[in-house]
Amino acid sequence: MAINFGNFFDSVSKKSKLGDFQDLDHLDGVSISTTSANLYNSQRDDLVLFYFRDGAEYASVYTQSKIVSENIKWNLNLKNKKINALLINTRNANSFTGKKGYQGIKEIADELSACLTEKQKKDEEKPLKIKPNRIIFGCTGTIGEKFPTDKIIKNIPELVEKIKYTQNKYIWTKAALGIMTTDLIPKLAMEECKIGSTNVKIYGIAKGSGMIFPNMATTLGFIFTDANISSNVLQKLLKKNIDTTFNAISCDGDTSTNDMVSVFSTAKSKNLKIKNINDPRIKEFDLALHSTMLNLAKRVAADGEGASKFITVSINNAKSFDDARKVAFSIANSPLVKTAIAGEDCNFGRVIMALGKSGVNINLNKLILKFGDIKIIEKGQLSTSYNEIETKEYMKNEKIELYVEIGTGKKSFTAYTMDLTKKYIEINADYRT
Repeated sequence: MAINFGNFFDSVSKKSKLGDFQDLDHLDGVSISTTSANLYNSQRDDLVLFYFRDGAEYASVYTQSKIVSENIKWNLNLKNKKINALLINTRNANSFTGKKGYQGIKEIADELSACLTEKQKKDEEKPLKIKPNRIIFGCTGTIGEKFPTDKIIKNIPELVEKIKYTQNKYIWTKAALGIMTTDLIPKLAMEECKIGSTNVKIYGIAKGSGMIFPNMATTLGFIFTDANISSNVLQKLLKKNIDTTFNAISCDGDTSTNDMVSVFSTAKSKNLKIKNINDPRIKEFDLALHSTMLNLAKRVAADGEGASKFITVSINNAKSFDDARKVAFSIANSPLVKTAIAGEDCNFGRVIMALGKSGVNINLNKLILKFGDIKIIEKGQLSTSYNEIETKEYMKNEKIELYVEIGTGKKSFTAYTMDLTKKYIEINADYRT
């Protein structure tokens, strides 16, 4: 299976290599296929299929935008707790496409269900009929353009024919590449842990680079595990961990119509099934799931459109989690803060501005601001140890950490973002040209 690394190796601003990514290998119960439906008028992969031949329990969270894509509407209408396939297309968001967009999803589901049913007959001793309502969809790309139903349907038979029952690092990377739009690098992460005495795997891929802000972002995140966990518990774990992972990132403050993060459980690890969120055996899995999600979310923020720096904004000693979150995103979404960091300017006044405009009460007598380990504000005024030359040198780093204590309580929140460069404007000014 030839790998199309066009998008990946075209990037001259990123030093990442295939070897930099974790070694995702085989995960029982998951099968992968990718192909080009020529959605970009090129041969890059733009259709990705995840096939669960024995079914998978799943959970999803979706965009909070008041305008949602037709595939999200389809997914929300499904009532099954188990599915057999996830199909993702790039280049077209299938958003603001109305009845024709939704009908397109239905027609693709019909074709894919028929092809997968035939594959079941060929490959399984006890073949299943794969119904259209056992298929969910992810779409990403341009909003408001006619959905390419015919192009996608034409390539479904080939996509099913190319299904690989055994995975390796390159097939997972190929899938991560296939869901990219303006991303420069694929995003993969993995963890291994135990449920009781049983070893389990958690693998994930994501895409996202622009139109990124919580609830969710123009982010697609797909996480796969061989653990045996009910869909109800998966849903609770996903909601529990989303606020401090995918909902803790922002690239430009814009929320997409297509955001979704889903978790799929194939149950192939054969651990005693987890049916209750309070089961003590789930603790290690919960931590590993959070780690996988945070890893993917950080990769999205670090690969923000035109980004040259990855920024962590840590807010501490707030009265409430919500206060800490508001302050964090007031800073993380400030164009003035982000452009100063892009210019490697230690203009801490812009951070002070963003603190003040957040609307959150701040105890100035206890206010602390640090850039990395460099203390700038102490007890609400410029620190006597502040050294601007040292701070200017710090601003040259690719990773910038802003640490704030607002002195009103004990709650904290950390947001992740990127700087705002001229390249961001170029990418989005030329997005459709």
